[in-house]
Amino acid sequence: MFKHILIPTDGSELSERAVLAGVSFAKEGGAQVTGVTALPEFRTFTLDSDMIETTEDEYLAASERRGDKFLATIVDAARVAGVTCNTVLARSDRPAEAILQTARERGCDLIIMASHGRHGIGSVLLGSETQKVLVQSAIPVLVYR
Repeated sequence: MFKHILIPTDGSELSERAVLAGVSFAKEGGAQVTGVTALPEFRTFTLDSDMIETTEDEYLAASERRGDKFLATIVDAARVAGVTCNTVLARSDRPAEAILQTARERGCDLIIMASHGRHGIGSVLLGSETQKVLVQSAIPVLVYR
């Protein structure tokens, strides 16, 4: 039914479990996967200590290594499962938008992603990237919890 599944990751344990579930789902359906992670762009004025303490080049290199580590989880799971996989490391301060843009650009027909399940004030203050994807997506979204 689905031929190309987008699997976003933020490197969290819950995301890693969603990756495994997504790759397994892709294998069962004969689909390919694209993994995506969105990393913040460098900002001169920020409260992020990683950006304050380093140069732009150092920050970008370090965050790229971190993003590659997140994406390696998807690549490794897909390799073990025999599923075709490619990855995207997006630079964006708005992960939901990066996820949706990647889905459009890569022609994905399903997004499988984790939800941290924040409720109440935590959801209001931190926002929910999963909720944003659910509301704005033109394709189905399967939320792993």
